Amino acid sequence: MAEYQRSAARSSGLSGQDVEELVLKLAKEGRYPSEIGMILRDQHGVPNVKQATGKSIAQILSARGVGSSLPEDLVSLIRKAVMLRKHLEKNKKDQSSRRSLGVVEARIQKLAKYYVKNGKLPEGWRYEPERAALLIR
Repeated sequence: MAEYQRSAARSSGLSGQDVEELVLKLAKEGRYPSEIGMILRDQHGVPNVKQATGKSIAQILSARGVGSSLPEDLVSLIRKAVMLRKHLEKNKKDQSSRRSLGVVEARIQKLAKYYVKNGKLPEGWRYEPERAALLIR
């Protein structure tokens, strides 16, 4: 496996340490791990961060204390729910958006339950729609 890691780093012309520094720089700019991976792939020629460094982007960020306290997929669902709630405040009769909000909030509940069970969220963590806008800032 070490040979595979070295070949991934060699193909991009960056060392594993250089890739980690790029990951940290992009995270400090406010990018999410999935965005960081795409930027590294498209602009810097790093096909896979884990192959180049031996660690995933999330592992690099958590080791340096830069990562978010919430998982990225949960944050994107919460952001979507907040946008739908704002839309429904202005358009009270939009029933399709009301249903979409229910579907998104059910997905948030399922995902939160999964993350609590796997220890990525603290025990007793709950999604509260009133405080959701504060969570994503």
